[in-house]
Amino acid sequence: MLRCLFFITIVKFSMSQLIEKNNELIPLIRRTIEEAIKQGATAAEADIGTGTGLSVTVRQGEIEKIEHERDKGLGVTVYMGRRKGNASTSDFSDKAVKETVRAACEIARFASEDPHAGLADAELMATDVPDLDLYHPWNITAEQARNMALECEAIAKGMDRRINNSDGASVSTYSGTHAYGNSHGFANGWKWSSHTIDCTMIAEEHGNMQRDGWYSKCRDASDLEDIKAIGEEAARRTVARLGARKLGTRSVPVLFEAPVASGLFSAFITAISGSSLYRRASFLLDRLGEQIFADHVRIHEEPHRQKALGSAPFDNDGVATRARDIIKEGILQGYVLNAYSARKLGMQTTGNAGGVHNLIIGHGDNDLQALIRKMDCGLLVTDMIGFGVNQVTGDYSRGASGFWVEHGEIQYPVEEITVAGNLKDMYLKLIEVGKDIDYRGNILTGSVLIENMTVAGE
Repeated sequence: MLRCLFFITIVKFSMSQLIEKNNELIPLIRRTIEEAIKQGATAAEADIGTGTGLSVTVRQGEIEKIEHERDKGLGVTVYMGRRKGNASTSDFSDKAVKETVRAACEIARFASEDPHAGLADAELMATDVPDLDLYHPWNITAEQARNMALECEAIAKGMDRRINNSDGASVSTYSGTHAYGNSHGFANGWKWSSHTIDCTMIAEEHGNMQRDGWYSKCRDASDLEDIKAIGEEAARRTVARLGARKLGTRSVPVLFEAPVASGLFSAFITAISGSSLYRRASFLLDRLGEQIFADHVRIHEEPHRQKALGSAPFDNDGVATRARDIIKEGILQGYVLNAYSARKLGMQTTGNAGGVHNLIIGHGDNDLQALIRKMDCGLLVTDMIGFGVNQVTGDYSRGASGFWVEHGEIQYPVEEITVAGNLKDMYLKLIEVGKDIDYRGNILTGSVLIENMTVAGE
């Protein structure tokens, strides 16, 4: 029997105010831009986001939390020459829009001039907005979500007697609309959705407790992993960590499992992003056209990948996104720039206002097990703690846990260790990327084998 219930409803406006259809947002954007010009702006841009969501979390067979979300927001940025101001509101009434525009204009009037401020060039605006199949609303009730979460948790707990506790299982869904427009006459947007099932277990043996889990996330609920598979994987990963040992300090090959390997490439993207470059706070400063990775590595961006979590037909400046190589044969082909950073650097935007869109890491023919055999002796990292990357020098040092490997096989779990190196060396010593791609985010990579790193422990 369920003994407790926490019901949380986050309501920012009534249901009747929710604008669900993208074509209803476009006239609002146009009115906002017109109002900005009317109030004295020489250029303006506006973006709107609306959405609804449901999240249900259970723990130890009981409902812990139910959340309903209703969100909407309008942001407006105005330019008076090279002076910039912005303001936002969750009220879409004509009066509120006028007041918001007025607030943005007042800020711009007193702002300092910035020679690089302004809209992206008109000729770069997206003239075609393809349907990327990003909108798949999940009509699931709170009761159905609760039942799924309870089932997932029960499956995980039933896998092994050593699993004696739970950190919860959750089912969540969100569907929204994004729209953007500016005084170039551009205005467009798209609908999107995201759904997640997550399960985290706690196991105990001989007084030692370990925690781990698994989750599935995608645009279309029909593409989610099966509840049984998620629960079983959460249990397997949790139990596998029992009996973890510490390691003595050594220098060995390190294999980053796919879910944690994405962090290596996040640091790379930060290093080649415009804001890091014009601030001269990057370990890859002035490296365009040079060897950054091992020569077999290819990293490309695919913004128009169907159903992918990082897909977008245009960026936050309205600039059309396009597929391109960022790394080819290990050589840096281009930076990650929005309109502002491009002007600061005397370059052209790459359509990356808001970040990269589906960073695809080229992979080899080996899966994780084959990479473990190839490594032969070394460390398999399955979890990382903290953030230890110096973006100026490239020095890398993070807490980690995982498994010690000898003779191409996992020997025992390890914990309370640190893996360290320098990203410039690590990228050049990248031996192989596995084909076990993790599709649950914006960086699509398999497991990554690095030739040599320092592992610090006891």
